Amino acid sequence: MEIGHRQQPFGRPVQGAHRQRLERLSRADELKPVHDPLRSKPRRNPATIPRHSMRSTIDPILASAQGGVMHRLVCFVLVAFLGGPQLAFAQMQPHRAEYVLRLGAAANAPRIGTAIHDLSQDCAGWHLKRDITSEIALTASWKMSLSSKLDAEEPRSGNSLRYQTTQVQNGNKRETKGRVQRAHGELRAEIATAGAQPSQFFLPFATLMPVAAIDHLTERLRANAASFPALMFDPEVMGDGFLIDVTQLDDGRLRASRPTDKPVATPKGKSWPVSMSFTRGRDQAQRPLFSVTAQVFENGVLDRLTVDTGMITVTADLQSLEMRPAPNCPRS
Repeated sequence: MEIGHRQQPFGRPVQGAHRQRLERLSRADELKPVHDPLRSKPRRNPATIPRHSMRSTIDPILASAQGGVMHRLVCFVLVAFLGGPQLAFAQMQPHRAEYVLRLGAAANAPRIGTAIHDLSQDCAGWHLKRDITSEIALTASWKMSLSSKLDAEEPRSGNSLRYQTTQVQNGNKRETKGRVQRAHGELRAEIATAGAQPSQFFLPFATLMPVAAIDHLTERLRANAASFPALMFDPEVMGDGFLIDVTQLDDGRLRASRPTDKPVATPKGKSWPVSMSFTRGRDQAQRPLFSVTAQVFENGVLDRLTVDTGMITVTADLQSLEMRPAPNCPRS
């Protein structure tokens, strides 16, 4: 199931200059199709279904389709920001952040789960762990239970990524291991999902790894860039590359904090409200799959995220935050 299929465009138009700068990269790197275990199974021909059982057949089909979208969307709430061109890790700070997830942007939107983002650092590099759990009532009698865990290692150079994901949907478990390596002028990805054929493909060389992407984002914002593009690799939702078009928003355009949420001490220092649209990196002619708005702090912390597919909106708001000291490493 392809997320974004048949959805309407949203947000401000993508800057043409951004696309022209990245178009040659996307065409130069031919990618082999990545196995997508989230695609829904072929549906039965309605003409062969007895009328008395038609309703009971259609409801689970619709719920399953919506559940596939929700699975990717909930995972994407935090993944959207964790991927991105060249890096300086001076400002990124290790931290553990917990978010509450809600379905919709209304002040009284129902809670559907939690997300924990744990970023630690040692002298070898970064360790990223993410744990997302949610339960969504698609109909009065149909609930979708989703969970996604990510365990990833990214060196300080940002030239590689090793990761493992475990995703469970209504008791059905799927495990994936992947490796992305930049070397000899190439960026190669190898992904293996249990029960599926392993996939190997090339990504545009400028594609950034998860931690490097947030650092690139804050560096460009700190340089007062009003808008800019970036290429990122996403290990959790797509297992593929994204083109991100980033635009800094005016003050007051970001979704307000909910009055019912407990106050959380946010990091001191600069922050920026931003809007981002995400498009498949190897098919930039497509409409964006998602739009995301958030408050981005200069040390890499995110708050007040809103992810919109045009069909469904999920928000993530900071509930607790623990900042951690960076390691004291010898200079290389």
